[in-house]
Amino acid sequence: MVNAVIVDAVRSPVARGKEGGALSGVHPIELLGQVFQGLLGRHNLDPALVDDVLVGCVNQVYEQAGCIGRFSWLAAGFPESVPSATIDRRCGSSQQAVHFAAQGVIAGAYDVVVAGGVESMSRVPLGSASVGRDIQGPSVRGRYAPGLIPQGISAELIAARWGLERAELDEFSARSHARAAAAAARGAFDAEIVPVRTGDPAGGGGELVTADETVRPGTTAERLGSLPSSFRSAEMGQRFPEIDWRITAGNSSQLSDGASAALIMSEEKAASLGLRPLARFHSFAVVGDDPMLMLTGPIPATRRIVERSGIGLDEIAHFEVNEAFASIPLAWQRETKVDDARLNPLGGAIALGHPLGASGTRLLATMTHALVGGGGRYGLQVMCEGGGMANATLIENLRR
Repeated sequence: MVNAVIVDAVRSPVARGKEGGALSGVHPIELLGQVFQGLLGRHNLDPALVDDVLVGCVNQVYEQAGCIGRFSWLAAGFPESVPSATIDRRCGSSQQAVHFAAQGVIAGAYDVVVAGGVESMSRVPLGSASVGRDIQGPSVRGRYAPGLIPQGISAELIAARWGLERAELDEFSARSHARAAAAAARGAFDAEIVPVRTGDPAGGGGELVTADETVRPGTTAERLGSLPSSFRSAEMGQRFPEIDWRITAGNSSQLSDGASAALIMSEEKAASLGLRPLARFHSFAVVGDDPMLMLTGPIPATRRIVERSGIGLDEIAHFEVNEAFASIPLAWQRETKVDDARLNPLGGAIALGHPLGASGTRLLATMTHALVGGGGRYGLQVMCEGGGMANATLIENLRR
């Protein structure tokens, strides 16, 4: 069987996804284009060798409405001969792009692929594609009467079902910031971050953004405990009396701007180009789950990939479980019994931010470089997704 390998995985710094954020002045096409330049430039790879560019993006409206991978590739100055496609599997969009890329290599359809994602939440705000629109339809509303609920309410239901107290959520969130701050201080993110320039590409100037803007080193559980509930409402309180309103801005992922990309190819092609891969793809899984709880998909996705791969949880050195809300990885941990040291050891989206379309490849970049740096053999990435879905990706470190 053909092995699909990760030659490299990189990301931009992650910035706050609001006006005045470090990357809010950068068009999302330019943001991803600079990441493409950084990825290929690190290996002096001829971009004409790339067979396809697969890009995840969630809010595909306004400045993200075109085939954003195609225009980002052209913005990078790369050959017109390379095509692109845009993928939406909600928060797992770029993780799914990676799956399609690696599976295409394994199937023999590709030799070299770039997979990645982008989201500029400062310029294309969350929900821009659905404001004032019926995105469920009458049949779904009837099946889940009176209709599916926002993710924040799903996170509340998960906290209630798994008995996660507010203090536990806030302690986990403070730890995310502490771990990310410590990782940044010791240079753990240096290998994965591609600096981004904020100026007009044609006119030059601007600033060079080199580090994440989202991490707050001084965050404490006590300070987080003073924040109000983000999703409390009389309507939802009547509909779900079991909710104790534990989810806040402090124990949720941050709205963010960012881009990420991975260089994926066959092991044979990498050898012929004189490139030494970081890791290989071992197994993949994707599942659907309860669309009302919505964010519990990582639990069955983990079970499925363990069954398919034959690799036990005790053999996996590094787990990346996206911190959309603190209740998600904590519920996953309750079910899997994975210890704290292996779960998001460099922090997660609560500290680092969650630029929706970019997060899948961002987690992959962090996990891959951490495995290589730490010498662990296997890493597992799982991502909850809107509508009750999840992707799981198992990789093996080739630099041990």
